[in-house]
Amino acid sequence: MNDSSAKTNLHNHNQNIEKILEAMPQEKDFFKASDIFQQLCDPTRLRILWLLAHSEECVNNIACAVGMSTSAVSHHLRNLRQTGLIVNHRCGKEIYYKLAETKTALLIHKMIDDVFEMECLASHIKSTDSI
Repeated sequence: MNDSSAKTNLHNHNQNIEKILEAMPQEKDFFKASDIFQQLCDPTRLRILWLLAHSEECVNNIACAVGMSTSAVSHHLRNLRQTGLIVNHRCGKEIYYKLAETKTALLIHKMIDDVFEMECLASHIKSTDSI
């Protein structure tokens, strides 16, 4: 069924479904959102996100904090970085990671703090009240 025939088969319930469907993001955008949500489904990545929402850390410190090998943590960090939730920078031989300062990452930071019923421990994180 093509897009135009699907719209002609819509039931009219006076809810402006046509306008809603016009505003619906493209399928590729839903895949991107799904990738981001999948990062939150893994407890280890969630622990790493919690840590990086409150401090900037190297792989070794992250591995010690979550009780995993640095190679396993590096795998999780790569996934988080690819979805844009964290960023990194090199300082000498060390690579430091922190939560990205994007609208999505800051919203996830707020959500993490809300889920754990805590106030942010990092004073350098921007306020998400305007999100």
